[in-house]
Amino acid sequence: MKFAINLALSLAMLAACLWFVWPNADQAAQLRAAFHALDIAAFAPYLAGYIALLACVHFARAWRWTYLLEPIGVRLPASRLLAVSTVGFMAVLALPARLGEFVRPALIRDRGKVSGARALGTIAVERIADGLMVSLLVFALLYARRGPDAPSWMMPVAYTSLGVFAAAMTFLVFALRNPERTVRFATRASLLRALSPRIADAVEAGLLRLISGFLVLDDRRNLAAFAAWTAAYWGANGLSVFVLARGFGLDLSVAGAFATMGLIAVGIILPNAPGLVGQFHAFTKIGLSLYLPSSVIDGAGMAFAIVLHGLQVIWYVGAGALALASPYVSFHEVFEKTKEAV
Repeated sequence: MKFAINLALSLAMLAACLWFVWPNADQAAQLRAAFHALDIAAFAPYLAGYIALLACVHFARAWRWTYLLEPIGVRLPASRLLAVSTVGFMAVLALPARLGEFVRPALIRDRGKVSGARALGTIAVERIADGLMVSLLVFALLYARRGPDAPSWMMPVAYTSLGVFAAAMTFLVFALRNPERTVRFATRASLLRALSPRIADAVEAGLLRLISGFLVLDDRRNLAAFAAWTAAYWGANGLSVFVLARGFGLDLSVAGAFATMGLIAVGIILPNAPGLVGQFHAFTKIGLSLYLPSSVIDGAGMAFAIVLHGLQVIWYVGAGALALASPYVSFHEVFEKTKEAV
């Protein structure tokens, strides 16, 4: 039932975003003109710079997981860590309803040593830390652009995003300090205990296992290393958007590139459409709209969004396929362990 609801939300997101970005006749003509005007020779250095930064993004995104795993007693060889992470990134991109988030923890679970719930707890910390860091960045950049000409949705989105992830981080901290009391509060506040005490007991037990994956919050050395690699990940990500935008001749500032990246990141945290099709383009368009005129967005801006998304799909699917062909992880292992976890 939960999967069906998430799948329906993902498909609804796909439909809504495609409706939002689908060009009319004039916009389609501008988009074609933008692609025809692209000088491949002039674009090539920007493309090379983007790919180099994307490689840095990929490595930082994968390597930082080391510092979440160490506090729960998991130490993976670098080759295994990178392979598992790469397959997980491909799954997050390709699968709807956030199902890809189960792949990495499923691949490292080890009966009697590391439970799936505990491994999933590290992913929860990662997602919330990403959300909080990006929300702080988006809030600061949008706050700097506030004014009478700013769109009405801008600041409510900034405040809402920041509030949601600040609340989630607060929950993580309280959960680590007093897990039993925190999970009891969660089941009572959600009325689950009043509706079904038996289910509430099962949920509380699962949450307690999940919280055991939050141990990095109590480990200053690993937490600092994780935060540093996370900052490097998002820094390289924002710079990659800036470099590729320049390749399309977009007069997008560094701040504009980071704001666009942040809005994309916030947008794809929602129930994701398969392959982020439409969803990625819609939030790219929203980000660009804060810094560029609509005449530019409908042509070169949308061409940029299409290529930005396409390059990431090619990168993550290609890297994931290579990881599956390596001796460090196999398709059979992914299928069997993910099936058990879900």
